[in-house]
Order: sequence, then C-alpha cells, then structure tokens
Amino acid sequence: MNQEITDKVVLAVMAKYAERSATGLRKYGTTLDREDLTLDQWINHLLEELMDATLYLSRIKKEIELHYVKGYSDGYREASKKRTK
Repeated sequence: MNQEITDKVVLAVMAKYAERSATGLRKYGTTLDREDLTLDQWINHLLEELMDATLYLSRIKKEIELHYVKGYSDGYREASKKRTK
C-alpha cells in the first residue's frame, strides 16, 4: 500500500500510534510482535484496557453532565416529553 495520505486527522492518529508504540517499547522493552504471551493473556490485556476505557468514558460523561448539560437538561426532558406524545 503506497497510497499517500493527506488527511490531517489520519496523519495525527498515525503519529499518536507511533508515539504510543515508542512509549511501549521504552516502558516494556518490547513491541506487540512479542511472542511470550498466550492468546488468553492477550485477551485479558484487552479486557483490562476496555474496562479502563469504560471508566474513562463514564468520568467524561459525568464531567459533561455537570458542566455542560445541567443547564439544558430540563429543556431536553421537556422536548423529549413533547415528542413522545
């Protein structure tokens, strides 16, 4: 695949992946090419990461509700009631 990528969002994400890979190499001394983990261990790593992700998302949701939606929530509820009638 020798396609030139010009999408700035894609390039930014690619840069973050490269940075993440370098951080992992420094921290753990290996890449994802490692072969010392079983399939079950890889699955457990992913489960732990996804559990962390749900915690981060819940925290972000709480922050949005506290600071951005609170003033609009009553109006949202009223609009929702009108749509369901």
